[in-house]
Amino acid sequence: MWREVYGHTVARFEIEPLNDAPFHADVTLRGLPGLGVACGSRSDASYRMTRKTAAGGPDNFLFSIVTGGVGTIAQFGREVTIGAGNAVLVSGTDPSVCTIRNNGRFLTLAVSRERIRPHLADLDAALARPLIEPTDALQLLSGYVAVLQNASTLSTEQLAQSVATHLTDLVIVAAGGTPDAVALAQERGVRAARLHAIKADIARNLVQRDLSAELVAARQGISPRYVRRLLEADGSSFSEFVLAQRLALAYQLLTDRRHFDRAVGEIAFEAGFGDQSYFNRCFRRRYAATPSDVREDAKRRRGE
Repeated sequence: MWREVYGHTVARFEIEPLNDAPFHADVTLRGLPGLGVACGSRSDASYRMTRKTAAGGPDNFLFSIVTGGVGTIAQFGREVTIGAGNAVLVSGTDPSVCTIRNNGRFLTLAVSRERIRPHLADLDAALARPLIEPTDALQLLSGYVAVLQNASTLSTEQLAQSVATHLTDLVIVAAGGTPDAVALAQERGVRAARLHAIKADIARNLVQRDLSAELVAARQGISPRYVRRLLEADGSSFSEFVLAQRLALAYQLLTDRRHFDRAVGEIAFEAGFGDQSYFNRCFRRRYAATPSDVREDAKRRRGE
């Protein structure tokens, strides 16, 4: 099934296992306008693209990041080996052999050739060459796709197109775009990915009492001013965004039956509030109800 359905119909590869280890495959696919995303893990195998298997398929470039294990890619007489955090750009219409070993995990973007070829500074230098430096673009790309994978749907065609453009921008920057293409990507895809990274950082650290733009900036390797500027351009100040996220977390906990027996103050503390009175005021202003009222309403709706 993996060979016939995934190999021949979806990915257009001839697949051969490399050893007698138990078969494993866990791959998530998502389609966007002019771009496809595949990520997951597979048992050790060789994935060979021939002219026959590629025939009739989309005219794509494949940008692959190894996120675990070791990958080897051969194309145009070149063979490169890359480890976790490294990447490579290959043609999706020319013969190639890709392997991934040692509990390999990967993230691959299939990008329409016409969307990136005009924007690469040197196509020959970009194809089948290892990208082994931990560049900012690679890290942002991985984080942006992680956010995408956690979103079950993209609500509008316009949003899907915007995400596809942002991901394409990040591929162009990582693969070596022209100065003009990189400048545009910095204002578009890189900026959007950076904003997602900042928001994800804040969400992971809400319980941190001294959470600040300075601490987030230090973790992200950017300036506090840039953190604030990106959030303000998105419609809120740093403090407003943090407060909204903490209140949303508290509301989620208060309405979750698994936390009905916990004190309101304990939940406020877990959501990052150090002062329960301040929490109560902010919560009531945001939801037009006290934390206790929200909890009791949740209990009534569940018949408890």
